[in-house]
Amino acid sequence: MNVHQIVRRLGWGVADQSVSSLSNVLVSLVCAHALGVHGFGAFSIAFVSYAVVLNASRGLATDPLVVRYSGAAEPIWRRAVASAAGTALVVGCVAGALSIVAGILLPGHVGTAFVALGFGLPGLMVQDSWRFAFFADGRGQGALLLDLIWTVLAIAALVAAVLTGHDGIAACLLIFGGTATVSAVCGVFLTGVRPMVDQVPGWLREHRHLGSRYLLENLAVGLSRQLRIVAVGAAAGLAAAGSLRAAEILMGPFLVVLMGIAQVAVPEASQVLESSPRHFQRFCLLLGGVQAAVAAAWGALMLVILPLGVGQLLLDDVWHGAYPVVLPSTIGVMLGCLSSGATSGVRALGAAPRSLLAQLTSSSLYVVGGGAGAFLGGAVGSAWGWAIGAGIGVLVWWIQLRRAIADYTPAPKSPRPLEVV
Repeated sequence: MNVHQIVRRLGWGVADQSVSSLSNVLVSLVCAHALGVHGFGAFSIAFVSYAVVLNASRGLATDPLVVRYSGAAEPIWRRAVASAAGTALVVGCVAGALSIVAGILLPGHVGTAFVALGFGLPGLMVQDSWRFAFFADGRGQGALLLDLIWTVLAIAALVAAVLTGHDGIAACLLIFGGTATVSAVCGVFLTGVRPMVDQVPGWLREHRHLGSRYLLENLAVGLSRQLRIVAVGAAAGLAAAGSLRAAEILMGPFLVVLMGIAQVAVPEASQVLESSPRHFQRFCLLLGGVQAAVAAAWGALMLVILPLGVGQLLLDDVWHGAYPVVLPSTIGVMLGCLSSGATSGVRALGAAPRSLLAQLTSSSLYVVGGGAGAFLGGAVGSAWGWAIGAGIGVLVWWIQLRRAIADYTPAPKSPRPLEVV
């Protein structure tokens, strides 16, 4: 196990996610200042819906890609990436059309947000697929360059929107999706691969055992977040829903590290499994433990500095509702980090049934804990309920990892080339 190479590749993942998340955070901050607590709550519901679509796209397209084609030969990688990107494009187009229809039917800020989001979903999905294609090929610097293009364009457009007074919810989401679409087009030139929609049926058939399970697993993640924030909105109003999203923004720099590591953790775990199986479980434990320690440090920092004026500077009046959510959110994120090490291990082992079982259980705990807490105590109660569910989820994931390791039989990794449909 070459620790130096692993750290270097994880570093590329963290750097890329830092840049990628900057666009999300900037759009959220502009909306927080421009829309107030209730408008920001509507924006938050739409933004979580984007996360649901993103998880679905990853389950069908890029999760099978990184599990089966990390380190594959160049011709095989190119055919796989073309099919995965085509799948992401189809998911984005279908979800975008549904989002626009839903937005037309929904009233007020919520409807406006869904219409604006719908136009950007195809580009957002394809842009995300290029990132995972680069990581599967061990070229994290390519993903970083692609996200730098997106972020620079988004910053320029958001500054122009603020200066001209066009910083409403529709403008922010159109900028978010539009600049991602430009970045997705750049990805065609950086990878030298075009999304091949005609290969989507073959890709789905080829990976139906992994893809179907990862789709359900990822939808469980996204829908559980959606249900939780809707429950908070129903129980305590849009302002409370906005408080949950604001707390996520405050935890943002650490979540960047978490997501950056997560997007390269499965390829890295796969390589550790292949090169040094006896270090595999230790790698997963170290991966989760380090992240949990960093989460604790960041949460403690937020609790200290936010009342000193930082909260008001970042989120305007929205921060008052977000601050009480920080402590339980920090505990929940720490526990989620401990689970993430096991998650990467189970996926690297290709144990999709065990991964699906663990994720469905964890997501159910997330919804039940967060939803019950929302009705008992609004945003703060929801955060504590989620933390309790996350604690039980840690046990579930690590039990499944131990069982997956016991069931694992090493086999030569030789994915067969895709047929061109």
